[in-house]
Amino acid sequence: MAEVTNELMFETLKAIRSDISELKVGQLELKQEVAAIRGHMVAIQSDISNIYGIAGKLEAKVERVESRLDIIGEPAE
Repeated sequence: MAEVTNELMFETLKAIRSDISELKVGQLELKQEVAAIRGHMVAIQSDISNIYGIAGKLEAKVERVESRLDIIGEPAE
């Protein structure tokens, strides 16, 4: 079995420190990507909300036109 020396321990600790540093960088990149995805999701949710609002207004307008044309209640052909 290899003898454990201070130099061997030092080199091992340096390697561990380097690996941890790389993990920190990777974690930071993932956090940034998750934040970007969260921002996109909020934008999509806002767009969908706007679409529902527009659809509701269009439905009200169609109902108003139908009532003016007296076609409410007639069967569709």
